[in-house]
Amino acid sequence: MDSVPGLSSVAALFKSDEYPPAGFHFKVVLSSTMGLTDTSFQEVSGIGSKIEVEPVTEGGENRYIHQLPKGVSHTPLVLKRGVGKISSPLVVWCKSVFELGYVAPIVPMPVLVFLLDENRLPTRGWSFANAYPVNWKVDPFNSTKNEVAIEEIELNYNYSFRVL
Repeated sequence: MDSVPGLSSVAALFKSDEYPPAGFHFKVVLSSTMGLTDTSFQEVSGIGSKIEVEPVTEGGENRYIHQLPKGVSHTPLVLKRGVGKISSPLVVWCKSVFELGYVAPIVPMPVLVFLLDENRLPTRGWSFANAYPVNWKVDPFNSTKNEVAIEEIELNYNYSFRVL
């Protein structure tokens, strides 16, 4: 390694204990739970952003079409877990959105998702601003399988950003 200048410093950036992080050890923090309870999920998906583009044809230019950026859109954040108790803060939040008939306003909240290391410390993280549930469903029950009953909560949000 000493024969190639700078290789040891590059190798130090990619230590095996830091990169890449494991995708199975994660934590979801909802502001209503303050990160203490109700945050065990089987799966988190939908972390992503995309720039929408508008095609613009330039008169006299037939070789290509310009693709102009319009704005950033975000895929919904999807949380999957075993069906929670009715007293769960996440269930209470979903019930307030879906079952109260808009008597009360929808209360958006920040949501954080962290990948954790072997010491349960965050190594990567994402923040989702003003999240609120838009879909809440339970996976089918099947008498021929021995599986946990799973609920899926889909959240929309204004924007997201990496925090770690």
